[in-house]
Amino acid sequence: MTKKRPVILLNPGPVTISDRVRESLQREDMCHREPDFAALMLDVKKRLAAIYEGGSEHFEALVMTGSGTCAVEAMISSLLPSDGKLLVISNGVYGERIASMVKTHGKQMVLVKSPWPDPMNLAEAERLLKEDPSITHVSAIHNETTTGRLNDLDALGALCVTYNKPMLLDAVSSFGGERIELEKWNVAALASTANKCIHGIPGLNFVLVRKDLLEQGKSAAATLYLDLFAYYQKQKEGFSPFTQATHVAVALQEALKEFEEAGGWKTRNERYRELSVRIRAELDAMGIRRFLKEDEYSSMLSSFHLPEGYSYEELHDELRKENFIIYAGQGGLFHSIFRIANMGDLFDADIDRLLAVFRRLMDSRK
Repeated sequence: MTKKRPVILLNPGPVTISDRVRESLQREDMCHREPDFAALMLDVKKRLAAIYEGGSEHFEALVMTGSGTCAVEAMISSLLPSDGKLLVISNGVYGERIASMVKTHGKQMVLVKSPWPDPMNLAEAERLLKEDPSITHVSAIHNETTTGRLNDLDALGALCVTYNKPMLLDAVSSFGGERIELEKWNVAALASTANKCIHGIPGLNFVLVRKDLLEQGKSAAATLYLDLFAYYQKQKEGFSPFTQATHVAVALQEALKEFEEAGGWKTRNERYRELSVRIRAELDAMGIRRFLKEDEYSSMLSSFHLPEGYSYEELHDELRKENFIIYAGQGGLFHSIFRIANMGDLFDADIDRLLAVFRRLMDSRK
């Protein structure tokens, strides 16, 4: 008898986890101040740093309890000096969120803002880099899940190298699922989380920071909890300044082992791309139009115009009856688009059934 699949999460995190990761949560309770947990955390940190070329040699993974936004704010707070200025490049909710963080922390920035459906405005970014020598850092969103756009980090990274500006990268929804060029893009730090492409559970996030910055730099954090330099000192031995989410760490370690055994980020990217291309092609054939051009999407998230005759609430509720969770458009896009993410432990049979549900819904309105 085939085991019934649980609710399938098609939102951009948290993701549907594997049975293997779920079963790891049955491990005995752990104290975050004990040597066995410290050893586990050192192993997690090592595995995270090793995912991309150059990571183990030049970067330190710092793990905190909190969401992906927590990691991004810790990165901005700790690494943007009080006398620095951040060039924030935004074409969605999450770029705008970085701008809000900079304002909250009372630091300087200049914002290059594009309409949400559009690419990053790299021409304006380059103009500012040429004309404003007070800019010290550049930030961007790799996978802007507002629309599913994979931003052109090769082009932005080239600008960062040309103008010698370190990049602070929001890789929350791309780390482990997309190509990341740490050296080529002049990445000083990147922020991500356990519960997206790594397929862990919510509760832990991490920031990869260049080791030379941690050794030679000075913390610019105006917050106690989000000071990455304090985490760096404590985590040299596997401990942390504050209580860690112990069971989440166990699940993250198991998810990382599973990730490595499956072939790493390249294999995951290929699998995601296979699923997302199929979803977009088949929904398009049903008359459900994609929101972006095909070559603009990341491998793991797609956005679509709402089908004629359906509000988002109606579409969501019909799919929820079949144990699928989709995601709404954000802000002004709520009434015009919906999103499907294909991260997580998804089987071909899950996608077959999802598409069958969409066909039934579309046929019912003819």
